Amino acid sequence: MKKTKKDFLSVADLTVQEIWQVLKLSKKLKNEWRKKGEHKKAWLKDKTLGMIFEKPSLRTRISFEAGMTQLGGHAIYLGPSDIGLGKREAVSDIAIVTSSMVDIIMARTFKHEHVVELGKYSSVPVINALTDWEHPCQILADIMTIWEVKGKLEGLKMAFVGDGDNNVTHSLCLIAAMFKMDFSCGAPKGFWMNKKIVRQAKMIVGKNKSLIEETADPSQAVKKADVVITDTWVSMGNETEKQKRLKLFKPYQVTQELMKLAKKQAIFLHCLPAYRGSEVAGEVIDGKQSVVFEEAENRMHVQKALMLFLLGEK
Repeated sequence: MKKTKKDFLSVADLTVQEIWQVLKLSKKLKNEWRKKGEHKKAWLKDKTLGMIFEKPSLRTRISFEAGMTQLGGHAIYLGPSDIGLGKREAVSDIAIVTSSMVDIIMARTFKHEHVVELGKYSSVPVINALTDWEHPCQILADIMTIWEVKGKLEGLKMAFVGDGDNNVTHSLCLIAAMFKMDFSCGAPKGFWMNKKIVRQAKMIVGKNKSLIEETADPSQAVKKADVVITDTWVSMGNETEKQKRLKLFKPYQVTQELMKLAKKQAIFLHCLPAYRGSEVAGEVIDGKQSVVFEEAENRMHVQKALMLFLLGEK
């Protein structure tokens, strides 16, 4: 009997048990690669990953392409000029054609609807490598990093400071609810999380005692947090609002003073690229509490595990 195809378009597409399976495999693969510089088996030999990019990225391309190579497979980069997603060619046609020639697809798009449509018409698993709605692969790397440093997830408090209405915040909120973590978002009013995401997260929380909080006060958000996270104030697509955003978000910069409100052993995360002096002070991101480069490396390890999981190899 043929296995039902499984996509990863949102962090909530996997159960908590499935995410733990991916995280534990990620750790195993990471340790193996660091010790030996290779894996004991070419799990994805003769397998091909199709990489669809509407937005440029350092970490996404390197982590998926290098990860696929390390697993014995091959990755094909398809940039904006190669496809013209939804413009030069219908998304449904792209999905059908591409999935007839590759074993798995990852897509980094502007519109979340595009990755959903790719998933609908593709005959192979589709991974959301970033959309305007969610950034699930980044958040898998985030919680892997938190788990490595803290030794647990349940019961921790995550605080996000900055633009609450973005893909990183949305995925963080959902995964916090799934793992019974408290989540506090400090953002100016008008830049809070999308209400649909908040409703979904609260439904996931159900009767457990996890807290989902939104506040305009960054100090309140960070108070007694175990993990402090921020992201760029000017994401791709928001460049015309740059000056307005830099002024509006200035009180939300993660400084040493703000970090002192978190727990003493709190860690700092940022998905990168970071703009020192804007969303985060240089002494924070380059300081002892920062784990941003471990977080970046974990993109590769967690995505290797994710691909193996979706392809049924592990």
